[in-house]
Amino acid sequence: MNTAGALGNSYVMPAGLIDSIAMTFASSLVKMRRFADWYQLMHPEEKKKIAALAALEYVKPGSIIGIGTGSTVNHFIDLLAEKMPGEIEAAVSSSEASTERMQQQGIRVIELNDAGRLSIYVDGADESNHQLHLIKGGGGALTREKIIAAASDQFICIADESKLVDTLGKFPLPVEVIPMARNLVWQALKGLGGNPVWREEYVTDNGNIILDIHGLRIENALELEDQINQITGVVSVGLFARRPANVLILGGDGGVQKIEG
Repeated sequence: MNTAGALGNSYVMPAGLIDSIAMTFASSLVKMRRFADWYQLMHPEEKKKIAALAALEYVKPGSIIGIGTGSTVNHFIDLLAEKMPGEIEAAVSSSEASTERMQQQGIRVIELNDAGRLSIYVDGADESNHQLHLIKGGGGALTREKIIAAASDQFICIADESKLVDTLGKFPLPVEVIPMARNLVWQALKGLGGNPVWREEYVTDNGNIILDIHGLRIENALELEDQINQITGVVSVGLFARRPANVLILGGDGGVQKIEG
């Protein structure tokens, strides 16, 4: 009798092989879950958007507000037009780019001289420490941003969670400079321990140039802001320590985090 023929093609898998396949499958499943978790992490633009959305609660209907410049602020402008159409009286803008975007969204833009004191100023940041001292000016609008922040009762800073750091300085510190004083200011900034780099081909809305200081580790933001402001030829520096944010709103994978100064 042909035993193989009687049994047909049936095959009993060894127990050890079953265990090995099961372990391989379990390992693959874990990897798939980890990939799914990674894939579902919030996109950086979404983090900016939820921070911008959270800032709307500080906007009072009928008020005149200050609005800054940058990618996170662009989300705020769009959401303000969508969620609160026609509810504010007007806005004061820190840049030509933001003015154009607001006008496209139907938001009235006026000059600060015509507005008086502002209830809030909403803007982003390139870096913030836990004292809500900021580095701003990556977009080149630091001087107008400083003016509007100084004219506002509250400064609401919106950003994604990556902008919160223990020590400022990894992001190059922008300094707006009168063009004829470029080399003079460069030498003075070099003496402070950083590496200033001229942002070539860039001109601010005020007609000036930018020197970005690389390689700083800013332990005392108040002192450094004062030192740079005293250099002849400097218009302003992108350190916001004398006028820090009042509220920092950070968007992250876990939602929105608020830090109040």
